[in-house]
Amino acid sequence: MLDQQEIIALCRAEHGNPYAVLGMHTDADGGLWVRSLQPGASSVAVVDAKTAKQIAQLKHIEIEGVEGFFEGVMPRRRNQFPYRLRIVWADGAVQDTDDPYRFPTVLGEMDVWLLAEGSHLRPFERLGAHLCEIDGVPGTVFAVWAPDAQRVSVVGDFNTWDGRRHPMRLRRECGVWEIFLPGVGAGAHYKFEIRSRDGYLLPLKSDPYGFRAEMRPSTASIVCALPPPVEPSTIPAGDQLDAPLSVYEVHLASWRRADDGGFPDWQRLSETLIPYVVDLGFTHIELLPISEHPFDGSWGYQPLGLYSPTARHGDPAGFREFVASCHAAGLRVIADWVPAHFPTDEHGLGRFDGTALYEHADPREGMHQDWGTLIYNFGRREVSNYLIGNALFWIERYGIDGLRVDAVASMLYRDYSREDGQWLPNIHGGRENLEAVAFLRRMNEVLGQQHPGASTYAEESTAWPMVSRPPEMGGLGFHYKWNMGWMHDVLDYMTRDPVHRKYHHNQLSFGMMYAYTENFILPLSHDEVVHGKGSLISKMAGDYWQKFANLRALYGYMWAHPGKKLLFMGGEIGQWNEWNHDASLDWGLLDFPLHAGVRDLIRDLNGVYRSNPALHQIDFDPAGFEWIAADDAECSVVAFVRWSRDRSRAVLYVGNFTPVVRHGYRIGVPLPGEYRERINTDSEYYGGSNVGNGPGPVYAEQVPAHGREWSVNLTLPPLAALYFEWAT
Repeated sequence: MLDQQEIIALCRAEHGNPYAVLGMHTDADGGLWVRSLQPGASSVAVVDAKTAKQIAQLKHIEIEGVEGFFEGVMPRRRNQFPYRLRIVWADGAVQDTDDPYRFPTVLGEMDVWLLAEGSHLRPFERLGAHLCEIDGVPGTVFAVWAPDAQRVSVVGDFNTWDGRRHPMRLRRECGVWEIFLPGVGAGAHYKFEIRSRDGYLLPLKSDPYGFRAEMRPSTASIVCALPPPVEPSTIPAGDQLDAPLSVYEVHLASWRRADDGGFPDWQRLSETLIPYVVDLGFTHIELLPISEHPFDGSWGYQPLGLYSPTARHGDPAGFREFVASCHAAGLRVIADWVPAHFPTDEHGLGRFDGTALYEHADPREGMHQDWGTLIYNFGRREVSNYLIGNALFWIERYGIDGLRVDAVASMLYRDYSREDGQWLPNIHGGRENLEAVAFLRRMNEVLGQQHPGASTYAEESTAWPMVSRPPEMGGLGFHYKWNMGWMHDVLDYMTRDPVHRKYHHNQLSFGMMYAYTENFILPLSHDEVVHGKGSLISKMAGDYWQKFANLRALYGYMWAHPGKKLLFMGGEIGQWNEWNHDASLDWGLLDFPLHAGVRDLIRDLNGVYRSNPALHQIDFDPAGFEWIAADDAECSVVAFVRWSRDRSRAVLYVGNFTPVVRHGYRIGVPLPGEYRERINTDSEYYGGSNVGNGPGPVYAEQVPAHGREWSVNLTLPPLAALYFEWAT
């Protein structure tokens, strides 16, 4: 008979090792006992699983203040055998069920070793909730890392959310609690009930590895099959550097709302968004974070379900099909990924087992003051393993082609947005977050080794060196870095009245001073059209017509400039309003010619960009770029040539950033021959004044200009960009 104090601990859900007492056990005299905790039951009997014959009726042990504990010895049985429990509930209902406590351990020894070491590349294959079959019995295995907990139970709609019913087994070697629950299938809602080491019962916690989650404001995890692996891409990552890369950045919830004003589902997005992006000629679509998140206003940047696609658009299978549809249409998919921080919602990762488990205990290391969020403890092996595993998860299980890593600068510096005394230096006394650096390098190394076709993109806003260089060179290992300096300089320039632009001419040219220090993406992102910053077109200087002309000129400059391209949704239609995450884009604007013209320009820019290797093939080597006119500040004119690798193709770009038409403007060119106008952002087709150089080619003349023997005589339209193609 079990000690009374142990019974009380079990019934109060305070017992730290339920498997030691519950289930079938042999006593010192060879007697075979079965013990079960079933609050609310009238009786419990043991039934032979093979014959369905009742073996024994368990005795209800009555102790004041507790209920539901049953035990009994098996008559004429000395060896353990498969059994089931026959439970009669207080309302008379009879339930035959398998006892979770008769099954063996779930985690294998190698899994335990790797999880303890923090080197399990795919922890999601073992942690979380997994549908399986053990000894011919279907059910779900639950496993959760909570090393400092006194007790962990899985609770859900299958056990009336009662933490007494299914306390878990602790695998002390790795701090993981596990249990197999027979009969629990896909669609079951669950959380973890955790009692901290000091005896405090924590708020119910969602599964850090949950593959599906409830729709907010509900917060339960949902049992869902782990998606099978997706066939990996065969394209080596290195080959992408010389390929066209034009990204359409989109917030799925506000691109185009459903007919009822709600969130569009994955099927609707496949039918509308994908053809739209393909029609505009983009090569990639970048999704603002699609991991589950409690607050719509965070746009997904405060995720609490890193392994769960948000329920706002449907189930995980729908998202997987959406990605497959993108691939079928020729689009690659980038997912915004947030390893920098997580929110403090009580059902999330914060103080998960009663201690600072995923985060730092000291707020000088563990709290983002700007965002009120918690910072991952990158130096803890299990935490970095959780995040690296998540990066692999999206690529392997959903077919994501790349990850844009948010807020990298906030990870790299311990004093990020902090005053003196609000941060702790590293072991060398510096401000660098050495643990975060090691994590980012390791993450990129693992992805590069496991999936060389996948790419990573860093939103890094400082001058941290070699962000897009391999770790073995001392870099962080990203394939690309967002060029925030170029973005801020150029946008600031475009806000200025053209009469003053000659005094800020260097803002157009300065980007070339550092253009080859990284593999840059030129972003006009969501961050530039919110929080009072205004939309892109509203930033432009001048009257109504000039704003459109300036916007077109900006896009012309951007698509010609070295670096890959990224444009946030709405920029392609010249939306006047700031981006509102709670509403659709202003699609009615396309009924107006000037707005439709901007969209048509983006389509044509992408077309020329993709078809001419001079505009994309040598983005990251000085050999692909040649200044022609960098210093004509007085006229606010810039001109340069983009070259293909074998110099058989060239594009001459000329930009006039004033509303003055310049006739007879002579531009030096590197080669004789004909130059054919391919893009004129002032074309009437785009809503311009239709000033240009005619439909025919422009021929180079042997007249020196800009230090070249040959030159062309051009008419420069107002506030416009010109592209001329030269080919042998």
